[in-house]
Amino acid sequence: RSTLFPYTTLFRSERCLVALLLVMSLLAIWAVAAAENVKQQAQREREKEAMFRGEQVADAIRSYYRYRGAQGPNSLPTSFDQLLEGIPRGTKKLQILRAEAARDPLSSSGEWKLIGPTSSNVADFVKSLTVYSGGVPPMPRGDMGRLASLIPQMANVLDTDSTSTAPGGEDDSANSSGPFLGVASRSQRNSVKTYYGIDRHDGWLFTPLFR
Repeated sequence: RSTLFPYTTLFRSERCLVALLLVMSLLAIWAVAAAENVKQQAQREREKEAMFRGEQVADAIRSYYRYRGAQGPNSLPTSFDQLLEGIPRGTKKLQILRAEAARDPLSSSGEWKLIGPTSSNVADFVKSLTVYSGGVPPMPRGDMGRLASLIPQMANVLDTDSTSTAPGGEDDSANSSGPFLGVASRSQRNSVKTYYGIDRHDGWLFTPLFR
């Protein structure tokens, strides 16, 4: 018995060590999964905020367009300063855009990309909306209808797969000085949430055209 005792003790120690390593491995896996979940949740919240702010910008563009007479592209704003300045209301000015909404929460620069009427972003967004609605092309609504001739017409849209490989990083190209009818994020990353079936940040076009 005395000769077997050390081996029995050693065997039990090895079993305890294996069990301890197993527990530690499970804890490490759980920690990684929890960290990834927290990261995704944080991104989801930023994306919700981006949608909220982007739609506020779209509403501000509509208000400015109406104030300028809704006479086509020349009635659209050409800078964020025009939206932030507000529009006359009697002897005062009506605020149509909060300063916070003028910042993109998804890009490190915080700068929205201004989307002009003839930008390829508009064509891509129209295609995505057409796919999302089952093949029915979107049409400008209300007083935005004067811009209908500028909207690309999509026919025979068969690609129903909205997933695309995002290059990552950010679009650092300069904004044009012409009129813009919407904004998009400069983030070129895939999203956790989707916006009308679009799963890339830079594909989300916030515009009053179809709202």
